[in-house]
Amino acid sequence: MQDSQEYKKKKAFFEKIITLYGRNVVVEMLQDNSIEIHKLHMASSNKPDGAIKKILRLAKERNIEITHHDKNTLSRISKNAKQDQGVAIDIISKSYLNAAKLKEFNSFRLIALDGIHNPQNLGMIIRSCAAGNIDGIILPKKNSAKISPLVVKASAGTLFKLPIYFCDKLEDVLKDLHETDIYALSLEADESLYNVKEGKKSLYVLGNESEGVSEEVAALCNKKLIIPMQRDVESLNVAITAALIAFKC
Repeated sequence: MQDSQEYKKKKAFFEKIITLYGRNVVVEMLQDNSIEIHKLHMASSNKPDGAIKKILRLAKERNIEITHHDKNTLSRISKNAKQDQGVAIDIISKSYLNAAKLKEFNSFRLIALDGIHNPQNLGMIIRSCAAGNIDGIILPKKNSAKISPLVVKASAGTLFKLPIYFCDKLEDVLKDLHETDIYALSLEADESLYNVKEGKKSLYVLGNESEGVSEEVAALCNKKLIIPMQRDVESLNVAITAALIAFKC
């Protein structure tokens, strides 16, 4: 029983870990004292140049554990051998949460992402939602962009200001969200986004940059909505769509 509880506790802890990489990003994370850091990973082959010296100094000042690895091991940790520059860092994100928690809430206004692959779009969506009237983003681990340095840059410092709810598949989460108004943004819809009267629980699904919301996810939505366009403009960038929803009155 105790072993089971320890396992669950450890699993819950590591679910909150986001691993980032690249020297500039690592320096940025180390310089922000509001960000909790679990561990710093370094390639043993790193030369003690200016950036590496700075990273080591900042880590020492914050008393952060440093682990040295061979290059192959570090690549497995960063999952990006071409761009990790010999460094990776584990962030403990209090805002990176399991989507199963959503069942506990009595009200929310959420955006769910279905097949968003462009990291810049993901970062801009996070920024708009953090600035607007959105309580969180549902981000599946499969078939989606991962939290990466490009996402960090595009989010312009807002990554950890908004809850991001992770799941394996979006369909599984939607099936569990009872009494929730689930809307799919679609070019094939007849009803305008601006005519919707939201209930206590509202969730807007934004689909893939080129294909839109998948059929499997659309089947679990209550309605399809469209953003009215002028001058024969066919569609908007998904990040712009997220911004319009976030600031919808």
